[in-house]
Amino acid sequence: MSSIKTVLITGATGGLGLSIAEEFYKKKYNMILTGTNESKLRLLESKFTINTKVIKCNLAVTEEITSMFDLIPSEFEGVDVLVNNAGITKDNLFLRMKEDDWNDVMNINLKANFSLCKMVIKGMVKKRWGRIINISSAVAKMGNAGQTNYAASKAAIEGFTRSLALEVASRGITINAVAPGFIKTEILASIDPEKLQAMAKNIPAGRIGDAADIANIVSFLASDESSYITGQVLHVNGGLTL
Repeated sequence: MSSIKTVLITGATGGLGLSIAEEFYKKKYNMILTGTNESKLRLLESKFTINTKVIKCNLAVTEEITSMFDLIPSEFEGVDVLVNNAGITKDNLFLRMKEDDWNDVMNINLKANFSLCKMVIKGMVKKRWGRIINISSAVAKMGNAGQTNYAASKAAIEGFTRSLALEVASRGITINAVAPGFIKTEILASIDPEKLQAMAKNIPAGRIGDAADIANIVSFLASDESSYITGQVLHVNGGLTL
C-alpha cells in the first residue's frame, strides 16, 4: 500500500469541512473533496492544488455517489479515511414538519453515510486498515426543539457507528463519531452577537468552539495513534454536554 493515505471528505465546501480539509492537506494526504455548490467547489480547486480531486456530488442520489468513485484517480489506490461530514437541517416544530423535510434530512445525514461506507469498507477490509469518522452533533444527546429530524438522524449515526465498529474492529478498521457543540461556522455567523455571548455563558469552557477544534480531533482519529479507539462518540463542545 502507498505510504500516502487518501481521505474522502464530504461537505467540504462548508466551514467545518474546509477546516478538516486544511488539516489533512497540511499532513500531505491525497484528498477527495465533495460538495454541491459549484462556485465553492472551484474555490477548493484553487486552494488545494496538490494531490486533490474535487468532485460535485449530490449525496441524496445514490447513483451520484457510485459515479463519484469512478472519478477517483487510480493512483490514489482507494479510500483509506472517510470523513462523513456533509449534513443538512430543515428545522420546524414537529406538528408543522413536512414529510419531505424529514426524508431529506434522513437521506443526506444518514442514508448517504450508509452508501459511502458501503463503497469504502471492502477496500479497507482488504488492506486491513481504515478509518471512518462520522460527524454527529451535541443535539443527538441533548435534543433540540424544532429539530426532531436532525436530532434523530444524528442519534442514528451514533448507533450506526458503534455497530459497524464491532463488525470490523478485528480488521484494523476503526469507526468513530465526533459530536460538535456550538462551532464558529457560517451557520452561527447569522446569529446576533449578544445571543452568541449568552450561548457561550452556558458552555463551561466559556467560548464558542472553532472549526479547528473539530478538525484536530478528526485528524487524530484518522491517524495510527488512534488505533485503539473505536466505536466511540467524542463530544467536542467545551463541556456543554457533561
